[in-house]
Amino acid sequence: MTNEAPQGWFSPGVRGIGLASLFADAGHEISTALLPSFLVGVLGAPPAALGLVEGIADGLSGLAKVAGGGLADDTQRRRGLAVGGYVLTALLSASVGLATAVWQVGVLRTGAWISRGIRGPARNALLADAVVPGTFGRAYGFERAMDNLGAVIGPLLAIVLAGSIGTANAILLSVIPGLLAALAIVYAIRHLQHPERRERRPVRFHVRAVLDGKLRAIALPIAAFELGNMAATLLILRATEILSGGAFAGVAATLAIGLYALYNVAGTLSSYPAGRLADSIGVNRIFGTGIALFGIAYLLFALDAGPVVLGLGFVLAGIGIGCAETAETAVVAEHAPEELRGSAFGLLAATQSAGDLLASVVVGVIWTLIGPAAAFVYAAAWMGVSFIGLLRASGEN
Repeated sequence: MTNEAPQGWFSPGVRGIGLASLFADAGHEISTALLPSFLVGVLGAPPAALGLVEGIADGLSGLAKVAGGGLADDTQRRRGLAVGGYVLTALLSASVGLATAVWQVGVLRTGAWISRGIRGPARNALLADAVVPGTFGRAYGFERAMDNLGAVIGPLLAIVLAGSIGTANAILLSVIPGLLAALAIVYAIRHLQHPERRERRPVRFHVRAVLDGKLRAIALPIAAFELGNMAATLLILRATEILSGGAFAGVAATLAIGLYALYNVAGTLSSYPAGRLADSIGVNRIFGTGIALFGIAYLLFALDAGPVVLGLGFVLAGIGIGCAETAETAVVAEHAPEELRGSAFGLLAATQSAGDLLASVVVGVIWTLIGPAAAFVYAAAWMGVSFIGLLRASGEN
């Protein structure tokens, strides 16, 4: 890198990347929140179409993260990847509002998710470029907090916009926060150090080279955590089922969504403090805290309890995700070789995508065949495996 090292951690680059995450997730959540009603209510598609569209888009997004990781190893290329990824995601996601057929929604949604997947490792690598070692936790905690805040704002905007201008037009307007995210990442890049000119190397996704270093020990605990980290929609489903059987039957779905909003608020408020603590007491301890909180939350969801216990479960899971996601990105930035940061973040993103998919599928199968209590105990067991693996990894370092 040229020029001087960045001073402090809360630099314009960090602020710009944080704002990009805020705007991008707000725009993404507007489209995501309204997609079911658009497909089923406007286009008249069956509910199975939603699962097919989202399944294909999510799967290809995971592959895009792998490709994006290899591309982002190049310090010059990662800037264009980040900007292009934010612009394309905004345009393609909002264009769903213009679709007149399910296949068009599928193509646009998949394109948006692929763009989103490719930009992720580049953005995380740029954030590592913006700060000095010892401040990674705070930087990634801030970015995660802004991303979670976008997840709170987006659905609220979706409700207001859909009620005033209609579902399709509301999806179209999601392009505004998406393009603001692109402007924010441009602002961030303009305040980063200029990378040294290097000879372009063939694009490769490095796995062995990434895991040959200090990341090897933490890789298995991360994988085990992700194998128990189910989709948050399953938490909403569990809350809806429990509340539907009691005094809150008439408002079960609304109350469950409110509890999910509480989950996002908890994640927003916990991410930066988790990152700050990670810088002072170590990322492994914060990751371990996140794992433990998830394990407790899942055991609470296994109970057939009322809204107070459910609310506690959502809060603990929200704090857990704030701790765990912050620690995962911070530990990669801290231990990955600088020239392989793109591949390292791509490997992390691919692990998260694959683990989340497997966790959600297996939990769903156990839920259907045995029951929800067994499904949540299964997920909690993976948190136990992850915690034990983390203790071993911490002993090796």
